[in-house]
Amino acid sequence: MTSKLNKEEKELTGKSVPRKKGLEGIYERQEFIENLDKKIDWLKKDFYPDEMVRGNIENYLGTAKIPVGIAGPLLINGDHAQGEFYIPLATTEGSLVASYNRGMTVIKKSGGCKVKIFEDGMHRAPMFRFSSLTEAEKFTKWLKNNIDIMKEAASKTTSHGRLDDIDIYNLGRTVYVRFGFFTADAAGMNMVNLASYAICKKIQSTYPHWNAVESFHLASKFCSDKKYSQINVLKGRGKKVTAEVEINKEVLENLLRTTPERINSSFIDGTLSGMYCGATSNGFHAANGLTALFIACGQDVANIAECHADIWDIRLTDDGVYFAITLPSLIVGTVGGGTNLPTQKECLNILGCKGTDKSLKFAEIVASVVLAGEISLVGAITSEEWVTAHEKYGRNKE
Repeated sequence: MTSKLNKEEKELTGKSVPRKKGLEGIYERQEFIENLDKKIDWLKKDFYPDEMVRGNIENYLGTAKIPVGIAGPLLINGDHAQGEFYIPLATTEGSLVASYNRGMTVIKKSGGCKVKIFEDGMHRAPMFRFSSLTEAEKFTKWLKNNIDIMKEAASKTTSHGRLDDIDIYNLGRTVYVRFGFFTADAAGMNMVNLASYAICKKIQSTYPHWNAVESFHLASKFCSDKKYSQINVLKGRGKKVTAEVEINKEVLENLLRTTPERINSSFIDGTLSGMYCGATSNGFHAANGLTALFIACGQDVANIAECHADIWDIRLTDDGVYFAITLPSLIVGTVGGGTNLPTQKECLNILGCKGTDKSLKFAEIVASVVLAGEISLVGAITSEEWVTAHEKYGRNKE
């Protein structure tokens, strides 16, 4: 294959990206890419000062901008989120904001949705491999009798979080220990990593038969970090949240142009179809609303891999349909991470969710947004308006 690189490109190819910090480093990296004859005019516009994004990104070059739409009002009757909220959604998918907005209108016309949080904790699961089954059994018994030692070790690493519980899973000579932490208003990934490391170092120095450990890993895939898993659906990771609403027949017909019977049939047939093809949940598109809200509000978007598995419950009522969604593994925070970036902070402030003592409120809002999106989409599918809606709003016609 003939190389099409010009002389300057050949000189730059293979060189490391400039790593200098500060404004000078940003300019150096921009020039480095432009010397490869690549235009980055939009990436260069309105970039943040280096100190503002330090801790969020390395080798900072510029800022990718995603359009933010606003939907609402969304009426929520939660324990922490109460009243009407306007929802910022960052997306490039046409028709998405309009669809969620319609679902929110349906919820408001139905008196609002009720929300409950059933679990709240972040998990890390180290693994220990032993020389024999007998040694694995000894370790399991020791763990159960020494939880206080582990709680003390964790407490020395954080003033906000705490070790609440441990679950032990045995697989032959391997012992998986699933630590459950309360992380206050942070999503808590870094917090639980540091605490888990301290716990394991304490185990290493305290357990009398440590020489029987053949291998140890602080993070086994048993955590299912940023991966869907059935254990996180059953046991939860992050916050387990349910949002529900009852919608009467008149609202269904006027706003969604469908009927309770069609909705119920879609739920039954869709759940069966999902089971047959091996789908991970019976919901429609929780990932859409979660991703749009996560980007707008500075959440770790990669967590969508495990957060998206919503579980639907639909029942016919005397006058319409009961809708409920459960998010068993919702990972959100209102402090730390990307929540301190300027536009993300503003979006959280739109919701009244920036800072301490706000993570439960934010979780209730997130679940309510997912509920609105699911209601709107099932309405569009059962009224056969789904394709025409995308045709109208979702095509980038030139």
